[in-house]
Amino acid sequence: MHRRALRVAGGLAAGIALLRIGTSVFGGDDLPVALPLVVSTAYEERSDTLQSSETLSHLFARHNIVGSELLQLLEAAEPIDPRRVRAGQVFAFRYVLNEPVPERVTVRLGSEQILRLKRDVDVGWLGESQPIYWTVNTEIAWGQIRSSLYETVEGLVPDDVLPPAERARLTWDLADGVFGWVVDFTRDNYPGDAFEIAYERLTSDLGDVRFGRILAAKVETRGVENSAYVMTDDRGFNAYYSAEGHSLRRAFKLYPAEFRRISSGFSRNRYHPILKQSRPHLGVDYSAASGTPIMATGDGTVTRASRWGGYGLVVVIRHPKGIQTRYAHMRSLASGIHAGTRVRQSQVIGYVGMSGLANAPHLHYEFLKNGRHVDPRTAVRFGEGDPVPKARRAEFDSLKIQYDRLLAPPAAPTIAAGLD
Repeated sequence: MHRRALRVAGGLAAGIALLRIGTSVFGGDDLPVALPLVVSTAYEERSDTLQSSETLSHLFARHNIVGSELLQLLEAAEPIDPRRVRAGQVFAFRYVLNEPVPERVTVRLGSEQILRLKRDVDVGWLGESQPIYWTVNTEIAWGQIRSSLYETVEGLVPDDVLPPAERARLTWDLADGVFGWVVDFTRDNYPGDAFEIAYERLTSDLGDVRFGRILAAKVETRGVENSAYVMTDDRGFNAYYSAEGHSLRRAFKLYPAEFRRISSGFSRNRYHPILKQSRPHLGVDYSAASGTPIMATGDGTVTRASRWGGYGLVVVIRHPKGIQTRYAHMRSLASGIHAGTRVRQSQVIGYVGMSGLANAPHLHYEFLKNGRHVDPRTAVRFGEGDPVPKARRAEFDSLKIQYDRLLAPPAAPTIAAGLD
């Protein structure tokens, strides 16, 4: 198992990677000699991207694949539905030098499969789907919170470990998928709080890198340690448990959408930027890009999915025990969402917009108990989660020992650089 450790020391501006790299040493008489490289055919590789308002015929015409040859190629590309290929899809073309038509076309069908189309001068185009193989490595990151968890992880994990989009997935999974019921990373953390994360880094045989899942994590909040250890539940999903063996899942999640920042908090008296007057702001505004998915924070039944005054397009959900949640200023509803729809926690119910009294894309989220508004950020932490099933307790205890060993800092000399 490959293991890499990343640490942020107090006062450091960025993380310092500690790497163990395997090397091979050759004596002067043992240097390997490469065989001569013989090139029989020279190729040129080109990539092309399907643009908006384009069809596949437009894209392939740029590569001189037209008429009956295009029909042959599309017939060979059976896994692809030409009507459902979206703008942004990338196709790779390989040309024999000085030939006007490519001899091979490659397109990814997702993260797990690739389609190769090869041109045979005698029989035309032939297609073959091949799996994409992924290798799983374990990565370890630990450090101290600076201004925020997001900025700390961004500066801690370098691009050669995870690209920016995958670092964002790691941070959001930690905040929402692991601790999303019990820790509010927008208000519970203080600079200097320590954290350790063991996570999976996946690399494909095509050179892709992506984040897999979090295996274990420890995060301090105001000096209190919060732990999480993953087990696969009976349905094959990841389930996270505390060090004491209690599920971190609760009836309600803290965050209804992936957001950039909280633009306005719960207040009994706030100046409204559009109405130009002070009035209660009985919810939390999450600033997010237009079109960001909005998720139900708990199981319940939709009682309203329509426009409602200053809320704009809003979804209202009734939950057990007299609880109601509201999601306002939506751009659009998710498919199948209407009054009477039963929804599950984390189910997408709509998309961030700026309908109603809003001057920028954001989600306005409200939480009511027995008809009374309460601050969503303090109202949803209810007791302990369910314990590990008795039949799997020994398995959990064994996994916890393994995970704790992963999270322990390596016995390596401390490296310090850039100290203030």
